[in-house]
Amino acid sequence: MKNYWLMKSEPDAFSIEDLEKRENGTEPWDGIRNYQARNFMRDDMKIGDAVLFYHSNCKTPGVVGVAEIASEAYPDPTAFDSKSKYFDEKSDPENPRWILVDVRFVDKLPRTVSLSEMKETAALKDMKILQRGNRLSITPVAKKEFDHILKMAKS
Repeated sequence: MKNYWLMKSEPDAFSIEDLEKRENGTEPWDGIRNYQARNFMRDDMKIGDAVLFYHSNCKTPGVVGVAEIASEAYPDPTAFDSKSKYFDEKSDPENPRWILVDVRFVDKLPRTVSLSEMKETAALKDMKILQRGNRLSITPVAKKEFDHILKMAKS
């Protein structure tokens, strides 16, 4: 059964356009250092799962595109690279603390579905990203929420 996700990225660091330009439109989703987000990648994400690509920490935060999970979870190599800002000296290659999945570009939305617009939409009231205090960079999304956001982007 296909799962649905929302994955946040700051467009200054990595945008939907950056993903589209990658070879095969695919990029490792590295640097996740939150256990709950890691667990979603490790335990729940499957190849072919659908992703709402969300730009955060920008003038108009919101959903800007669609991607898909392109690999099973595997160890995040940045955790072992002492030159990386994501280096974790306690992460053991034999028992990695941090993992990642590859994400593949699918499409850009015709327009951004903004966070403020999502907050005003009754059909999305239960979305994790809209819950008070939720700051996770990866959250599960119900299929009906996923479909509703795609419909909103076309209006």
